[in-house]
Amino acid sequence: MIKQYSVGIGGTGSALPEKEITNLDLEKMVDTTDEWIRTRTGIGSRRVADENTATSDLSTEAARKALADADLNPEDVDLIIVATVTPDMAFPSTACIVQKNIGATKAAAFDLEAACSGFIYGMTIAEQFIKNGVYKNALVIGAETLSKILNWEDRNTCVLFGDGAGAVVLQRTEEGMGILSSYLGADGASGDVLTQPAGGSRIPASEFSLENKLHYVQMDGSEVFKFAVRVMGRAAKEALSRAGYDLEDIDFLIPHQANIRIIEGSAKRLKLPMDKVYVNLDKYGNMSAASVPVALDEAVRNGKIKKNDLVVLVAFGGGLTWGSTLLKWSK
Repeated sequence: MIKQYSVGIGGTGSALPEKEITNLDLEKMVDTTDEWIRTRTGIGSRRVADENTATSDLSTEAARKALADADLNPEDVDLIIVATVTPDMAFPSTACIVQKNIGATKAAAFDLEAACSGFIYGMTIAEQFIKNGVYKNALVIGAETLSKILNWEDRNTCVLFGDGAGAVVLQRTEEGMGILSSYLGADGASGDVLTQPAGGSRIPASEFSLENKLHYVQMDGSEVFKFAVRVMGRAAKEALSRAGYDLEDIDFLIPHQANIRIIEGSAKRLKLPMDKVYVNLDKYGNMSAASVPVALDEAVRNGKIKKNDLVVLVAFGGGLTWGSTLLKWSK
């Protein structure tokens, strides 16, 4: 029988562009107001990468910080997974570029795309390799430069998103600690409510796609909101149930940072006070796959999460997709 190992987070890191665009800045760009954005989303500002900064650059910085936090060298890394919908290019993968940048010469590397749920999908995949003894150390990165695929004339989308990257090192940990359960799901039949239509094989980049702005994010906000309200609490409960825990056992919740009303609604369903929920949405907006790992890194560094805490990570995103992970914090 193959020995199975417990898998935990040994280090965290994050990276954010310096440039900040506030709601007041957006008032000068599109027909919106600071009050309108804050009231409906909870967002006050977001970070935006400059023209010379790609997703791999933010990923690399976050990865280096996570490795330093885990006290590992790049040569110790066996696997790199980058979750993103804004890769540097179709190929090579952003993960391969990160591998080159940090000098992780022994690591396998690939990207995955599950939109805002991507980081949790990536963690769940990497966990299996370590759990089964194939690898010892994995870097999982959620990173986005969504500002590069936004229509800055569309007030329904440009006010919501921001750029950033977060990373974790997954490695073996003591038995009964680390990742206790995970839950992934998808509803492809509803995928058309959040899309980037052009740029792939269905609608290749062309003069037509550019003229019709099909290479930008398109979203049916009300449908995405209704989906998120339904799925966030349910996904978190499923992760708890799979590990044999109840709502009252949760010590801390790290939710996807999309909308404060969704976060508050999820906390209410989980019977959690907001002081047990990490929120940085007001500073960074929705960073898609980067939202959860950046929030996790900040929560850890701010002393919100302590050893033996039961922590739930939960996200939803385009696809439509969702995912949740329950951890017994082992660091």
